[in-house]
Amino acid sequence: MDRKKLQNLAKTRLKDAKALLGRKRWSGAYYLCGYAIECALKACLLRYLGESGAVFGEQSYLKKLADCWTHDLVKLVNLAGLDAEFGAARGVNAVLNDFWTVTKDWKETSRYEEKTEAEAKRLYEAVSHKPDGVFRWIQSRW
Repeated sequence: MDRKKLQNLAKTRLKDAKALLGRKRWSGAYYLCGYAIECALKACLLRYLGESGAVFGEQSYLKKLADCWTHDLVKLVNLAGLDAEFGAARGVNAVLNDFWTVTKDWKETSRYEEKTEAEAKRLYEAVSHKPDGVFRWIQSRW
């Protein structure tokens, strides 16, 4: 899958999550919010690979790159080379930091869990909030 497809998939899954919230399908909405972030971060990872030279500049990066199959959002931030920039952004924006605290706890296994209305709405806000949502921050770097 290429970067453009991941970007489109991320946007589509976020729209799907919003639609599911409107239908009171909390668990599905919760899962898709996190999945949208996963896809967005993987788009960032592909950009980083293409522009950073990390593959040839960091000998250990190729070993770390095997983790790109992960669903762990914190690991994906790292693999995409966003640790420092995202940490700095969260350091000056308490709202973004709070939203990341909610978002980073998403797990792909949530698709097997029941989520409440409050959990789904909280994650959706953390992801989609304008101007401080996690998706918006990631989107500006993919």
